[in-house]
Amino acid sequence: MRECLECGEKIIGRSDKKFCSDMCRNAYNNKLNSDSNNFVRNVNNTLRKNRRILEEACKDDKAKISKASLLREGFDFGFFTNTRTTQKGATYYFVYEFGYLALENDLFLVVKDRKP
Repeated sequence: MRECLECGEKIIGRSDKKFCSDMCRNAYNNKLNSDSNNFVRNVNNTLRKNRRILEEACKDDKAKISKASLLREGFDFGFFTNTRTTQKGATYYFVYEFGYLALENDLFLVVKDRKP
């Protein structure tokens, strides 16, 4: 006798059926695909927020913004997805496709990477 992977009810129907209903199938997959712990969820939320702030700051391919403006919006400099160092030694910190580079006088250059 086969049982539903979500609720444990008896399954009637095809031999390869795993769930008793669409509701159980959806509930099972939602649990499986959700951020299973708070740490991952919080990191993802912070990265999304940082990306949104950089996107708003960079309407074109590049823009300059002050550190104070970024902090006022809630930007967290401890969270980024990757770094790139130029041949001249400048390090860009990226949050997905948006990167930022520290300039003089607490200014940051924000760029959008057009590469897929």
